[in-house]
Amino acid sequence: MGGNLAVLIEGDDVMTIYLKITKKALLFSLFAMFAGSFASAQTAGVGTWPTQKPIRLIAVFPPGGSVDQVARTLAPALQAELKQNVIVENIGGASGVIGTAAMTRSDPDGYTFAVVFDTHGVNPILKDKLPYDTIKDIAPVTLIGTSPMVLVASKNSGITSFKQLVDQSKAGKPFSYGSIGVGSLGHLAMARLAKQAGFDWNHVPYRGGGPLMQDVLGGQVPLAVGSEFLVKPHVDSGGVIPLVITTAKRSPELPNVPTIAESGFPGFNAPAWWAVLAPGKTPPAIVNAMNDAVTKALKTPAVSEKLKSQGIQIVAGNPETLRDFIGKQIAIWGKFVIENNIKEAQ
Repeated sequence: MGGNLAVLIEGDDVMTIYLKITKKALLFSLFAMFAGSFASAQTAGVGTWPTQKPIRLIAVFPPGGSVDQVARTLAPALQAELKQNVIVENIGGASGVIGTAAMTRSDPDGYTFAVVFDTHGVNPILKDKLPYDTIKDIAPVTLIGTSPMVLVASKNSGITSFKQLVDQSKAGKPFSYGSIGVGSLGHLAMARLAKQAGFDWNHVPYRGGGPLMQDVLGGQVPLAVGSEFLVKPHVDSGGVIPLVITTAKRSPELPNVPTIAESGFPGFNAPAWWAVLAPGKTPPAIVNAMNDAVTKALKTPAVSEKLKSQGIQIVAGNPETLRDFIGKQIAIWGKFVIENNIKEAQ
């Protein structure tokens, strides 16, 4: 398992895991705060941030998916707020690991950040060897927001409702569903549903949202699960049939699509999420300043209305809000990965 987090997870309940992770994160946070204060006093360039050079915003998935679109929606407003060029760079691969690793290797000077997806909270447990430590090598900046994931059917599948899918699955008919990759929240949410219901579902991993939607539109895979941000344009155009969403409450943007929780599986809740991260040794003053800038950018009409129209509920909050959120995600889904022996090559 990646990093040291698997040691914290195996054999414990979710709350115990979460407390262990957040305690470890707090210790590193306190160390970074004192180290950052010393670095701020010793480094002349910190006081001039962000005037020295353009800011690099790494989108850790390829073009066409939700991470890319969220980053490019955020960048212009962030640029206006910081009065500095913000350049989005796609570094995809390995469910966000390659782009995140590029961010952690960058100078912690406040000029490189990353936009990550929900896979960030699963990768430490799913991957055998991560090129970074998820806690000590990364500074949380801002939780951009959360969104329902939507299970959709290809128009060629013959499936028009979740009830029909459930009935046919319980009768023994096998189905395949695509997600953006092994260990993505879409994959794990559907794996949990299939296990709970006893369905015989086969997972088909894709390298990103673009290829996934291309295949479900073309009928190469009968079912697909993706963030509302990713699938809603294809729902609106009639290209796919929305069956159910993964959050506890219905989406205001898809009010006629039922939740899994209200469709026979009470308590089911699995939101997608996006966040901004920085290299772990970035001075806390810069992390907080970037958090403030991202929060203000998220409140601008151009950003908030775009994200809301695609099903993203903006969260923002301070860096500790994001640290707490990631700790809970690792605890919940890491335990599921271990208990169900989910492997990267699955």
